[in-house]
Amino acid sequence: MAKPVVYGADYSVYVRIVRLALEEKGVAYELMPVDVFAADGVPGWYLEHHPFGRIPAFEHDGFRLFETSAIARYVDEGFAGPALQPTDARARATMNQMIGLLDAYAYRPMVWDVAVERLENPAPDEALIARGLQQAATTLRVLSSLKAPGPWLMGAGLTLADLHAAPIIGYFLNVAEGQSLLAEFPDIQAWWNGFAQRASFAHTRKSG
Repeated sequence: MAKPVVYGADYSVYVRIVRLALEEKGVAYELMPVDVFAADGVPGWYLEHHPFGRIPAFEHDGFRLFETSAIARYVDEGFAGPALQPTDARARATMNQMIGLLDAYAYRPMVWDVAVERLENPAPDEALIARGLQQAATTLRVLSSLKAPGPWLMGAGLTLADLHAAPIIGYFLNVAEGQSLLAEFPDIQAWWNGFAQRASFAHTRKSG
């Protein structure tokens, strides 16, 4: 059986989520570079894999997927290895709620409005950063309220919620404001300290 192929770039939060799922399942895979920010734009051939030109896309034995959550769930359900989703209906729903809130309310403010704006804009928009931090604080507060007792977001077992949260929060922590804000939520800080030590996180770190 051919290795799964992940199309995307190692700088991408969402590509990293998919790669973390594969790493945690112990699945060998190929990362096929696609740079959606290249000067020439999205390669024409790639639109056959993702009609909206976003990353990641995924292929396994001729089966193609796009959208990170769909890919991560397929990886969990389609390959052997530790289960990354709860079997209990309510726990599974809570996990999916966490993933949804991270997509809707964490990614844009934490990654783009705070981290990218601070790191890459020579004249950062401080009002944008302030709004991003306010939204990030709300997100972390809600995530803390949903977190179960134990080392991981859902308690004793690592799930897709952890794999979704870690790249977003990790990017946020590239700036001092992110580090200071996370420290206000000791349970999420402790979760982060544990996840950041995992081999999967090291293996999916951006090269160069």
